[in-house]
Amino acid sequence: MTDPELDALAHRLGDTLTARGWCLATAESCTGGWIATAVTAIGGSSAWFDRGFVTYSNEAKTDMLGVAPHTLATHGAVSEATVREMAAGALARSRAELSVAVSGIAGPTGGTAAKPVGMVCLAWAIKGRPLRSETLHFTGDRQSIRRQTVLRALHVLVELAA
Repeated sequence: MTDPELDALAHRLGDTLTARGWCLATAESCTGGWIATAVTAIGGSSAWFDRGFVTYSNEAKTDMLGVAPHTLATHGAVSEATVREMAAGALARSRAELSVAVSGIAGPTGGTAAKPVGMVCLAWAIKGRPLRSETLHFTGDRQSIRRQTVLRALHVLVELAA
């Protein structure tokens, strides 16, 4: 299954990272590795994609990325605090200069009044620079929410790598 919009963004990201001599790492929860899938669909991506972490459970976020249990207990998995630690952990546990992290509620269940279905937190990190994070509210079904998350993650990666 190809997605021309995702493919075009992944190509742009690869070209930009190659020009900079940078590598990318991903830390994904609600997207289940879809960002890594999009970038590794590009031939030659091994030159600029280092690794992807799929950390669906809280334990995986702690074990693989170093997210503090206190952060998860205080803010929850779907929070900017958590994705910021995920993005930082992906950098610390890879050879990448740039990382992205996502966690959200893609539905159809799992939402609450405070954190409804479609709420997604994203963070981006570049070595030696302040982290960037945001919370968005997407609409649609599970597949649509996940795809919108991947698109947003790639758009900002392209912007940051430029």
